[in-house]
Amino acid sequence: MPRLTRAESQARTRDLLVATARELFLRDGYHATSLEKVADEAGFSKGAVYSNFRNKDELCLAVLDQIHHDEIARAVADVGASPSLEEGIAGFERWAERMIGDEGWTTLEVEFALQARRDPVLRQELADRDRAIREVIASVLAAHLDGDAATLDPRDMATALLSLGIGLGMQRVIDPSIPVDVLVKTLRALATGTRPL
Repeated sequence: MPRLTRAESQARTRDLLVATARELFLRDGYHATSLEKVADEAGFSKGAVYSNFRNKDELCLAVLDQIHHDEIARAVADVGASPSLEEGIAGFERWAERMIGDEGWTTLEVEFALQARRDPVLRQELADRDRAIREVIASVLAAHLDGDAATLDPRDMATALLSLGIGLGMQRVIDPSIPVDVLVKTLRALATGTRPL
């Protein structure tokens, strides 16, 4: 097997650090996870962490980027690839049932948002990421909506749905018996102009 180039080795180290941090952040939380703990669990020195990330906030952003790509972007893409809005909503409902209220993910998002409240640069990083998610959701909605039936502009719908999903996730961490169907009914009502059942 040929030796890895320096760039390949660094990319591999970075990927392993992100994967390890993801596991620890989701299991133990943002504040309880130190960079030293990430380095130890990944089998590297703390210097290896600092050669890839300026600080724990930057590492957490990389973890959240990966989660958002793996979960939100994929779920939205699946809706977009569905032949009809109704089939897309059914697929979204299956994803929402599994992911909205996931304790590790929801707690990490909330904990990190609180971390960002005193740091304008970090707050802007999170705002930029949220905006990107809303734009992806809005573009999928716009592609599937009947413009005459929809009750809101796709961007407004994306903001409402993302906000409802975040709040619902927090509530489901506290009480997992709360159903996700309120989000699905809201999506259907906004998209079709019908009243929720």
